[in-house]
Amino acid sequence: MKKNFLVLLVVILFLSITSPAAAQQASLYLAPSRGTFLIGSTFSVSIYVDTKGSKINVVELDLKFPSDLLQVTSPTAGESFVSQWLTPPSYSNEGGTISFKGGIPEGIVTSAGLVSTITFRARSAGIAGVEFLDSSKVLLADGKGTPVFTTNIGGIYEILIPPPEGPKINSPTHPDQEIWYGDPNPQFSWEKEEGVGDELRSSSPFASARVADFSYSFSQNPKEVPDTISEGDSTFKVYENAADGIWYFHLRQNKNGVWGKTSHFQTKIDTTPPQKFKIKAEIYSGFIYFETKDIYSGIDHYEISVTNLSQVPTPSPFFVEAASPYKIPHQEPGKYRVQVRAYDRVGNFETAEIEFQKLSPFISLVEQKGMQIKGFFISWQLLFLGLFLGLVFFGYFLFYLMKPKTGFKKGIKEIEEALAEIKKIEGREKELEEKRKEFEKEKEKLEEKLK
Repeated sequence: MKKNFLVLLVVILFLSITSPAAAQQASLYLAPSRGTFLIGSTFSVSIYVDTKGSKINVVELDLKFPSDLLQVTSPTAGESFVSQWLTPPSYSNEGGTISFKGGIPEGIVTSAGLVSTITFRARSAGIAGVEFLDSSKVLLADGKGTPVFTTNIGGIYEILIPPPEGPKINSPTHPDQEIWYGDPNPQFSWEKEEGVGDELRSSSPFASARVADFSYSFSQNPKEVPDTISEGDSTFKVYENAADGIWYFHLRQNKNGVWGKTSHFQTKIDTTPPQKFKIKAEIYSGFIYFETKDIYSGIDHYEISVTNLSQVPTPSPFFVEAASPYKIPHQEPGKYRVQVRAYDRVGNFETAEIEFQKLSPFISLVEQKGMQIKGFFISWQLLFLGLFLGLVFFGYFLFYLMKPKTGFKKGIKEIEEALAEIKKIEGREKELEEKRKEFEKEKEKLEEKLK
């Protein structure tokens, strides 16, 4: 027995010396190796080689995938470290196989060498395992094509049924999501999916899928998602006395125990009239000014009614659409009452009123009749006659001034003569003043001598 043990030890030592590649390894792995995806979605898986420090020049890979769960849609080797494909990469969606066989003439040492990237489409629900077959191998760049011992790490991917889409929501009271409404009691309804017919249930594992119940909420947050607590299977909901503003009805449905996506329905409510406002009136021109704002739906238009309180009997005029400034159609002075209604886009309105005494301006024009000056009316014919007479008088006055004997020139000559006479008188006064000063001096001298 001891002899047999020695023989076995010698054989092991011989193999370790004559087969150095036996101690060398490489690793084949998929990335990502785990994942959860929905039916109908696609995802990519990359194949990598880790040579563990060895230099390799040939890669032969065979992979297996469940063809009932996955389908290859886009295999690509565009960024592969393999420079020469010994046989073109191939795949079979029927057999669920993928094959690669390529070489790197110069050899390569890598810890994450990309062989290829494969895009799968999830076909049906289940656990899809993608694994390397035993035929996969990596060869050393030693001139002999010595195979390297490999460890293979495949991938496991969970394929789930996609959650149901959000139900389609309608509102009999607020049907248009972009229009404001004055009803604070919105109503919402939606359809309930009952499942497919019995004739398909045997062929599809999802044929019996049906909506069991719903969860919903009503808020002013446009992105709110209802909780997963069932509100029952009713397909109608009413909310009462909602405040003014923009609201959202959020709805989810539970199908086969899976809560689906959220549907959102926008509702605009405005029960508040526009803000209170005041009217301004110009007592001479008769212009009326008004303006206000609406917090929610906005101002749609204004309507105005003008009553002449000076008339007997007092008329009752209609409201007519108007814009500011508005000129009252009455020209005559008197007392007036003006009412203005401001309407928002829903139909809510706010009314303002003013009474004022319209006065006649100093000068005002009366269309096609004449001019009114401080309450006195002058016809256009009389006005033109007055202007004509005024021009005639002005012309005669100018002619009179320009006559040589009696006109403007004569007046100028007389003024010049009067000015010359004034200058002579001023000169005589100056001479008298100088003589007076000389007399005073002489007087002082005589007084000094007498002393």
